[in-house]
Amino acid sequence: MFNYIKGIVTEVTSSHITLDNQGVGYKVFTPNPYSFEVGVESKVYIYQYVREDEISLYGFKSKEDKDMFLKLIDVKGVGCKMALPILATGSIDGIVDAIERENVLYLTKFPKIGDKVARQIILDLKGKLVSVGNIKVDNKNKEDLVDVLKSLGYKMPDINRVIPNIDYDLKLELQVKEALKMLLK
Repeated sequence: MFNYIKGIVTEVTSSHITLDNQGVGYKVFTPNPYSFEVGVESKVYIYQYVREDEISLYGFKSKEDKDMFLKLIDVKGVGCKMALPILATGSIDGIVDAIERENVLYLTKFPKIGDKVARQIILDLKGKLVSVGNIKVDNKNKEDLVDVLKSLGYKMPDINRVIPNIDYDLKLELQVKEALKMLLK
């Protein structure tokens, strides 16, 4: 099993890249192949798909993209070829938000995702994506604010929406007031 492959991108097509690692060219399917540049060394996070008639590599620029991909392919009825376009056309935060808010309309805008599959994605993943699309809480002030907002009953997708807009130099009480104003809009 691969975690990542680091190598030189030698080819970029509409569906995949070729990643040269010590003279071996790996064909890696990726959501946004054109985000890679030919001739540049890249670290690509890999998922190896193995079935009796196929072995494929799926690659991602970030660990978060790979984690979201793995969550999506765990959903009944969603395979690798269906999950890849979701990541190609949507942001992780947007996908997580749509799932948490049960926004079927947002999910059905992706290729091959109909109403039934969108509802299955919501059913299987709602409440399980906090670590995937979560904005990193990197200091004590942010942790305290998140704890207060959680205790007031707010969910992480809503909290994540306002966290980047808070002035953490303020006292905690003023941070909470600021966050509540944004949450109530």
